[in-house]
Amino acid sequence: MSASLQINSIYESIQGESTQSGRRCVFIRTTGCPLRCKWCDTAYAFHGGRCMTLDEILDEVNGYESKLVEITGGEPLAQRATFELCDQLIDHQKEVMIETSGSLDIANLNSEVRIIMDIKCPDSGMSSHNRLKNLDYLKSTDEVKFVVASHADFMWAEQFIADYDLIGRFTVLVSVAFGLVKPAQLCEWILASSMDMRVNLQIHKFIWHPRSQNV
Repeated sequence: MSASLQINSIYESIQGESTQSGRRCVFIRTTGCPLRCKWCDTAYAFHGGRCMTLDEILDEVNGYESKLVEITGGEPLAQRATFELCDQLIDHQKEVMIETSGSLDIANLNSEVRIIMDIKCPDSGMSSHNRLKNLDYLKSTDEVKFVVASHADFMWAEQFIADYDLIGRFTVLVSVAFGLVKPAQLCEWILASSMDMRVNLQIHKFIWHPRSQNV
């Protein structure tokens, strides 16, 4: 019998973040998250959704044209069957990304999955949940993301990047907590920094209404 996952939604749109920004992509949004970031923009995915077998998920994903698939949440790794879903998507010749908070163990993820790991800054209220051991399992093709809600968050991120020597090991993305920091402010901070960070704007929030779901 096929394993199952609680799924909030499956839809095709334009990838709004990461180095793959702008590409056509199928999103698999799982239900549930153990964290409660103060600026979370997907709280609607904490509950509800529908239980789907992996076969049902694959059938729906294969109904779209996109080769690129992102598993997101919520927190997708909160459900153990996500690991098997990644394996099966790769077996179906999909290019798989997963966005994770980094608070849960990533060691057993398929090596072909591109990981986007979110390091929680202090203003999120969740920085104590950062699982630092995960940095040892990331590949050079993976990406580390910081969402900053203040200049203090940005300075904390700079220190974290230096302490763990992230530049050169992974692509380092810095995003704004939408509505709390202006993109222009973030650009000014990055330009004043000596670090090779990449501005990571959520372009879907500029294309569609910032509170739109499944876009």
